[in-house]
Amino acid sequence: MNPAVSGLLSALTYGVGDFLSGVASRRDSPLRVVALTHPISAVMLALLAWGLGQPLPPAADLGWGVAGGWMGLVAVLAFYRALALGPMGAVSVAAGALSAVVPVIFGLLGGEVLGRQGGLGALGVLVGTALLSLHPGEHGEQKGHGVPLALVAGLGFGFFFVLLGQAQDEGGMLWTLAAARLASSVVILPITLKRVGLKPQAPALIFSSAPGDLLGNLFYLMAVQGGGLAIGALLSSLYPAFTTLLAVMLLRERLKARQWAGVLLAMLGATLLSAR
Repeated sequence: MNPAVSGLLSALTYGVGDFLSGVASRRDSPLRVVALTHPISAVMLALLAWGLGQPLPPAADLGWGVAGGWMGLVAVLAFYRALALGPMGAVSVAAGALSAVVPVIFGLLGGEVLGRQGGLGALGVLVGTALLSLHPGEHGEQKGHGVPLALVAGLGFGFFFVLLGQAQDEGGMLWTLAAARLASSVVILPITLKRVGLKPQAPALIFSSAPGDLLGNLFYLMAVQGGGLAIGALLSSLYPAFTTLLAVMLLRERLKARQWAGVLLAMLGATLLSAR
């Protein structure tokens, strides 16, 4: 599959899955949402890898998967909590914009040249994120309190993309993803059992969000292995466009003019970075 198509499919499936997870996190504990979806993803990925006859990748790839899984766990917990606090559109774009910047920085440190278009894209992402971060609540409301957590999540997702992108064996990508989800599941399950238990309050929303996480990771790794870290991570980071669209259409969220400007700048910046 064309790496650009894989990256866009990753953005689509991530975006839909994150919207469902965000709604679930407003009705249930983010801990429980992650504790129920990540083991499902791990089992489904392992069964798919086994059914397709994929060989186990090198130990180094599995190690990158485990490291990515732990980093991704921190990011996703912060992200789901941020989505629960809202507004979902601003939270999603803030996280997505930063997750686009981190791989670019690593690329520059590795000798890549950003160029004029890439520089403009990075500037758009940074300015757009700043506009989204300036979101004071009105009349004592907590509407903007999710954005700072979203920035933490964005950094975590960026490092998750970098770590997972180090896996090079295309034949065993499903095992690498399974290792990532197994690593996060081993950590989150005992914590959730101790603190809130595993009985879901919104089971339909939680379980329907699991395929988005699974497919998003799969398409992302396909894009990275086919076209490199930059194109895979940056195209995948466009997922906030889909989350924001669903939030505006289905939840009737409203963003201020300044925030819409931040959305447009951040998304335009990510697009310029992806097309460089």
